[in-house]
Amino acid sequence: MNDDWLHSIRFDERGLVPAVIQDRRDGQVLMVGYMNREALLRTLETGRVHFWSRSRKALWCKGETSGHLQHLDEMRLDCDGDALLVRVRQEVAACHTGHRSCFFRRLEAEQWQEAEPKVFEPEVVYKKPS
Repeated sequence: MNDDWLHSIRFDERGLVPAVIQDRRDGQVLMVGYMNREALLRTLETGRVHFWSRSRKALWCKGETSGHLQHLDEMRLDCDGDALLVRVRQEVAACHTGHRSCFFRRLEAEQWQEAEPKVFEPEVVYKKPS
């Protein structure tokens, strides 16, 4: 695979670029994650979106635990080359809290209010085996 396109991306000092994940069907912003070179290449190779976990310091595929996969539709680079827009076909939900989007809270009267209902129960999906 020719990787000349990677040279246009301005990775930060940790080798990461922020990726805004958007549902291709309705345009809703689902989440923001970070990708390194390996996550980008793995995403293109598999068609499933991969990220670099800053807390775990490991590569991960979105939905590998929950089954709520993100299938790559299109990837765009912003004008400065330092942010990605990744359009996906989302299975079920993107947020680990049970909401479709990680942006489920809206500021109302100077308080964060839940603006969208849960679409799954995290306790069921992420139940740890005994």
